[in-house]
Amino acid sequence: MGFVDLFSAASMPVLKVLIVTALGSFLALDSVDILGQRTRKQVNDIVFFVFSPSLVGSNLAKTITLESIISMWFMPVNILLTYIIGSALGWVLLMITRPPQHLKGLILGTCAAGNLGSLPLIIIPAVCKEKGSPFGDPNVCHAYGMAYASLSMAIGAIFLWTYVYNLVRVFSVVSQDSSNNVVGAVTVTGTMGNHLTENLLPSSSSTVNMNGNWKVTPEMIKQHFGNFSRSVNLKAVFAPSTTGAIVGFMIGTITPVRKLLIGTTAPLRVIQDSASLVGDASIPTMTLIVGGNLLRGLKGSGVSSSLIMGIVVVRLILLPFVGILIVKGAIYFSLVHVDPLYLFVLLLQYALPPAMNIGTITQLFGAGETECSVIMLWTYGLASFSLTFWSMFFMWFVA
Repeated sequence: MGFVDLFSAASMPVLKVLIVTALGSFLALDSVDILGQRTRKQVNDIVFFVFSPSLVGSNLAKTITLESIISMWFMPVNILLTYIIGSALGWVLLMITRPPQHLKGLILGTCAAGNLGSLPLIIIPAVCKEKGSPFGDPNVCHAYGMAYASLSMAIGAIFLWTYVYNLVRVFSVVSQDSSNNVVGAVTVTGTMGNHLTENLLPSSSSTVNMNGNWKVTPEMIKQHFGNFSRSVNLKAVFAPSTTGAIVGFMIGTITPVRKLLIGTTAPLRVIQDSASLVGDASIPTMTLIVGGNLLRGLKGSGVSSSLIMGIVVVRLILLPFVGILIVKGAIYFSLVHVDPLYLFVLLLQYALPPAMNIGTITQLFGAGETECSVIMLWTYGLASFSLTFWSMFFMWFVA
């Protein structure tokens, strides 16, 4: 495959994203004010609660079966590795740049969580349609590509709302506590000390044996599990997109339910068709919101240039290199089936800019919202070049 064909197949999906993003930025201008801040928030709520779960659920229901899940078992592992390695590199960046406390969760989140949702769902089908694509028949490529992209989006949503949500929440709470005055800090410390003492000392439901060791009882386990669930906020795990993913998995893998909803002869196919119709609005709407949010980054903030460049290096340079080594190792040890499209998706998961839902999370806690806009502006602006390069290289690598 020639350089021109590779460049065309790699650049066209990125150009589509840029055009729609630019339109979103234009609509968010004060002089236009069609996609202003209040409108973006309301539309973002619709995307979060309606469009995204419909998109994830309908795509998974159509494309995921029990057999395909078994064949794609390495993808959840691969995404977990992107989070682990990104977090490790993020900690190194924190030690080098020493940012304010309230930004630490944001930095770790942007280094760990890539945009596993909208970008693969845009890039992969577009690559399949290009003339120079190395993935064979466009229709077959599209069907398998949507399965890979949907599973990537579902797993990414679970990890994002389990890990990044709580990262930002914990560091925002710590930052708020540290901003209190000395008297308030002493009071809080005393309260925390009492709370820790209550947790460390045996409760009335625990006993001590003759050697002075604690004996754990069911009541004690229940008490500590309750403390853990309150501190981690397990409700965030079941965000709408995660719920949509669970429903999609159930429909796709349970044969009787699948026959009722999926296929041209399914008696309840109108439900699946309606969910697909609603979900199709998710990608263009999310991309428009991205453009509107990026406009805020042009106004600047107190984020240092070294911190921004550090995040760019981690997400757009170091992680893709690590991803090549991991996928090559997985091929060597026969952990993945050698399907060029599947390998391309695995590699692409390491080269994506930060997840846009991190901006939604910072809005929820009011910690680093403006800084997040600046980070997204630079990472997505530079990703337009890096994604084209890495997509070309990955297609050459797997062909």
